[in-house]
Amino acid sequence: MPTVRETHIENRFPVQPNHANSYGTLHGGTLMKWLDEVAGMAAMRFAGETCVTAQVNSLAFERPIQIGDTALVEAYVYDAGKTSVHVALQARRENPLTGETEKTTESSFTFVAIDEDGSPVPVPDLSVETDEGERLRQRALEADY
Repeated sequence: MPTVRETHIENRFPVQPNHANSYGTLHGGTLMKWLDEVAGMAAMRFAGETCVTAQVNSLAFERPIQIGDTALVEAYVYDAGKTSVHVALQARRENPLTGETEKTTESSFTFVAIDEDGSPVPVPDLSVETDEGERLRQRALEADY
């Protein structure tokens, strides 16, 4: 049984001018792509199968990420159904010089595990074995997804 902590992934993306909108901040669609990629990695790590995006449950942009910042994307599985995997996401802006971070975005995606033919396949049960895993899971369950 995979654990919440085993599905936890953080990835960093440097925000370049080609990622920006006309306001000089990270384009929301670019951030959505990064969220989807990192969430997909967490879902596949959990399921042990190819996973495809089924639904964006929620997506709240709270503040912008500037050109020159680093977008820090965190994802982990917090719940699972028969073939579905629920992934919590958070993005933070990170100052690359100081490491200081600030939350910018919160989201939740649902993925479906599939086989080679594209048919849904069962996923394992999710296990919570550490205090940190329980903290992460509770954070996701209490969020307004």
